Amino acid sequence: MRIIRAAILIVFLIAEGTLCLSQTAGQASSTASGEARKTSEPYKGDLTIFDSVGRDERLQINRVMDILGISAGKSVADIGAGSGWFTVRAAKRVGRNGLVYGIDINPEATRYIENRAHKERLENVKTILSRPEDPLLPARSVDAVLLLKTYHEVESPVMLLRNLRTALRAGAKVGIIDRNGNGEDHGVGKDIVIREAKEAGYRLVEQYDFVKADNMDYFLVFTAED
Repeated sequence: MRIIRAAILIVFLIAEGTLCLSQTAGQASSTASGEARKTSEPYKGDLTIFDSVGRDERLQINRVMDILGISAGKSVADIGAGSGWFTVRAAKRVGRNGLVYGIDINPEATRYIENRAHKERLENVKTILSRPEDPLLPARSVDAVLLLKTYHEVESPVMLLRNLRTALRAGAKVGIIDRNGNGEDHGVGKDIVIREAKEAGYRLVEQYDFVKADNMDYFLVFTAED
């Protein structure tokens, strides 16, 4: 009787172990798809926090724009624009013949950017109140895109990047600046970003670690696969 009970217990434990392994495999698969990983809550606080003194130098934003090919006459998308910190800098770089889209899912942010562009007399800024999974850009409208400390907040990154593809002109570069983290601590692992971008149909062409000298931030540059 004891032997029979022990055998039943062993079978039960094996079954439970198989169930746990099956659940774990399912969770890993879901995470690998890029659609179910942890994300950070989108920031909805004081937008002026992004305009801290010295941020240009810390992020080396002029060097970033050089790498993305942002120059006079170009069209640029700032996805997750927030206060428009990067939007206005890109607008000054591309000049009158260029255009910069300040894109955000927060209506307060797009209003803030519109007021900021008006105050700074920047007529080449256009705001878009986007969807979390779609920037809602016109087809073949941009030469360069930047997601600056935003990617870790995107709940459906693969879908967002797929929807972005139709807006890219030939040779357009997509830059992602973020910090390493677990997804919910306002950071996401560099390898995860690369994997998700590949799933969305992008190819990594360059990667840098010069953005802030804290060994946490990274700058990835992608182009859409043909």
